[in-house]
Amino acid sequence: MNSSSDEYIKISPGLMLLEDALARIKSTSKTVAGTEEISLANCLGRTLGEDVISKVDVPPYDNSAMDGYAVFSSDLVNPPVRLAVTGRIAAGHPLAREAQKGEALRIFTGAPLPPGPDAIVMQEKVKLDGEVAIFSETVKPGTNRRLQGENIKSGSTILHKGQLLRAQEIGFAAAVGLSALKVYKPLRVAVFSTGDEIVDSTIKKLPPGCIYDANRPLMVSLLQGLGCAVTDLGILQDDAGTISTALKNATTDHDLIITSGGVSVGEEDHVINIIKDLGSLDFWRLAVKPGKPIAFGSINNAAFIGLPGNPVSAIVTLMMLARPMILLMSGRGDVELKRYRAEADFSLERDDGRLEWMRGNVKTTSDGRVLASAFPAQGSGILASMVASSGFIEIPAGRARINKGDMLDFIPFNEAFK
Repeated sequence: MNSSSDEYIKISPGLMLLEDALARIKSTSKTVAGTEEISLANCLGRTLGEDVISKVDVPPYDNSAMDGYAVFSSDLVNPPVRLAVTGRIAAGHPLAREAQKGEALRIFTGAPLPPGPDAIVMQEKVKLDGEVAIFSETVKPGTNRRLQGENIKSGSTILHKGQLLRAQEIGFAAAVGLSALKVYKPLRVAVFSTGDEIVDSTIKKLPPGCIYDANRPLMVSLLQGLGCAVTDLGILQDDAGTISTALKNATTDHDLIITSGGVSVGEEDHVINIIKDLGSLDFWRLAVKPGKPIAFGSINNAAFIGLPGNPVSAIVTLMMLARPMILLMSGRGDVELKRYRAEADFSLERDDGRLEWMRGNVKTTSDGRVLASAFPAQGSGILASMVASSGFIEIPAGRARINKGDMLDFIPFNEAFK
């Protein structure tokens, strides 16, 4: 396997490093979403608003782990042993008397084990002679026996505030007798696109010099995937007064405002100056590729994120930078993305020192190696690179060369939005 080059290239001055930006986001982003109690049926994908403490043991009684025969293990010390089958215990139907030594009780999976018998012998190991069970082996106490509370102890914390509620967490809550949970309300997010050249896809004839707006639909979809309540406020033309009024109005009933476009350094890029005038700009222009012109700030009581106008840059920065801020504001505890190591199945020469997220795919070879291949066109406007890829290949900041076989981080798209 080739090793990476020791050559490094400098990052342009004036650009904030990714780790510094993420540290600032995590230190300043506070939960703003309120809470509500909703039924378990509506909890999928929501964020838990308080710790859940069980008031019951699960299981609530000792029970059988399989179909078989409940016995006193001391009755089987000298096999073969013949025991009369004197009772039948099914799930939901406890034995209506005390169990006695010297008897076998027919028992089924999940059925409550009465006091006394301390083991269950699976039915496949038992021969029947009429109403008599013949046991040919000894059995250890506790065999095939589920103990009361072995899954959940009463008084234990089973779910934690800030957890994403998946099907398994919802089932866990139901297992302790809960029918509703307190969850955070969806973060209220307003979305704009900006630019005179942008038109909505409902316009059938594209005007000269214009392009259809891909950013707004993709932003709305990605934000909904993060559990946000999204308001699509349309397209704003490149006019400072129009943009300023729209942003101010959006702050009245939204927790977060996200725009795409207008955050670069051109004469028609008004958003940065407007944010400075209306509120505060925390940071702008990061040492990442794609997505250098991304802005974070606030207007009145609403947070603000200005995404780049190129579609790929907008997706990348939303996934990698805006996502942790959105989740923290929504009450989520763990916002870290999972990364998986893979071998580069390509070589790359670079003259830009920024951290880079290349779009690509991974595959596993017959000998168990995981290879990452890059989409051939990596331009920030090539949305096809996102459609044809399953994740990001992360190229560390400062690396001048990537050799085939170098180990890199791969970040699947489905880790970011689920």
